[in-house]
Amino acid sequence: MVKVIYVLNGPNLNLLGKREPEIYGFQTLDDVRAMCEIEAGKSGLQVVFHQSNAEHELIGWVHEARETALGLIINPAAYTHTSIALLDALSACSFPVIEVHISNIHKRESFRHHSYVSARADAVIAGCGVDGYQLAMQHMATLVATE
Repeated sequence: MVKVIYVLNGPNLNLLGKREPEIYGFQTLDDVRAMCEIEAGKSGLQVVFHQSNAEHELIGWVHEARETALGLIINPAAYTHTSIALLDALSACSFPVIEVHISNIHKRESFRHHSYVSARADAVIAGCGVDGYQLAMQHMATLVATE
């Protein structure tokens, strides 16, 4: 049986490496994908990796993951602070969910301090740069090891 982990990325993460490198660093989303695939492979997991600037696409992938995945890692980006719809989709999932943020959202503007997604997440990783994805995949492997 294929053991799949979805990794979903929200708006503007397609600009990693170009947008505000002092906050987000110089690695690209392709670098993040490769990092996730390597880390997942160490535990016999496969990655389905998506990015969208559209909330409805992210929600559609969450629904898809409900049927095919053992867990989901999500960097909802700006939807972290605004999307009750994304929270509702994640709340319909019975598998582990890990929320990742490249920057420490709690050290940034006050409107970034609240996360709707955190209400459903089994773990939250913030402020570790893109290495947060690697940490999330390591923790996910532990969470789904008994699946």
